Order: sequence, then structure tokens, then C-alpha cells
Amino acid sequence: MFRRAKSETAPQPASSTDRTPKEGGKGRPTPTRKEAEAARKTGLKKPKNRREATAMRREKQRAERIKVQEAMKTGDDRYLPVADKGKVRRFARDYVDVRWSVMEYALPVLLVFSFAGILLSGITWVPGAVNMVFLAIILAIGLDWFLLTRGLRKAVAARFPDEPTKGLGFYAVRRTMQMRRWRLPKPMVQRGAKL
Repeated sequence: MFRRAKSETAPQPASSTDRTPKEGGKGRPTPTRKEAEAARKTGLKKPKNRREATAMRREKQRAERIKVQEAMKTGDDRYLPVADKGKVRRFARDYVDVRWSVMEYALPVLLVFSFAGILLSGITWVPGAVNMVFLAIILAIGLDWFLLTRGLRKAVAARFPDEPTKGLGFYAVRRTMQMRRWRLPKPMVQRGAKL
């Protein structure tokens, strides 16, 4: 009385390969329980011995180092070291990278003058001139340091009023001391660009 007729066929369930993503969805089908458990078990694979544990740890550390190195090149905030993370640190890096700085070129200039002073030490006025150049560069570095930290503090206070800025001045000065092409994370702005 309540039975189905044999001619009627029951609808077949859609297989996992027939799934099509719906509009507004996440763009991929939800994994089955079996797939999810298999993925979880591969992530939790335990080493069988000490050598295998060391190899797994080294592989994990190598993968993390690669992520950090890529982040240093691309500026990806997720994988940067803690000292470089955050929008305030990013702004400080950009603030340093758009300006010309005395500190950036101080070390090469000082090295050139040091060697010149050594090579030409037989001339009586050269050591005094080298000392005057050293003193002038040190004063220029001090002035550049002062202007950099003061300008950065004002810009950060205007743009990020509620963010902590502890150690930001030293972070910017340390970055300024490096030549632009060797800075890490890599500069993301051109010199003279508007921030």
C-alpha cells in the first residue's frame, strides 16, 4: 500500500567529483569527513626515531626561513620577524626609504678618507684635513639623526595617534645606516615619493 513501484528509480547522490561551487560560496567544495581526517593525520605525522625527528624539525625550520626570506623581499607582514611587523614599522621603513640620508653614505665616505689619510700621511696638512672631515661627517650624522627621529615622530603621531611608538626612532636610524640596496625588508617605495 505504501510501497514504491519498482519502475520508480531513487535519485542517485551526487559524487564528490560532480560538485560545483555555488555562487557566493567559498569557491571550493567542503571536504568530506574522510578527506579532512586524512589531511589532519598527515599534518600530525609523528617521527619514528630521533633522526627522523631531527630531519622533520630541520625541514620545518627551513620552510619557515624561506617564508621569512620571501617576506623580506615582498614586505608580507604575516611572515616578517616581530621587530619588523606592524603598520607603524612599515610606515617607518617607508619614511626612511623615501628620503636621502647622510648616515647611509657616511661609512663609505669615512673609509675613503681613512685610507687617504693613511696613504698621504707624509703630507703635513692631510691628517688635519682628514680629522676635520671626520668631525664634519659626525656632526652631519647627528643633525640627520635628530631631523629623522623628530620628523618620524610627528608623522607617526599624525597618522597613527593611538599606536605605540616605543623604539621606533632607533629602528628608523638603524635602517638609515644601511645602504638602500642592502636594507631588509626591501624598500617598497621610490626615493622622493609622497607618503
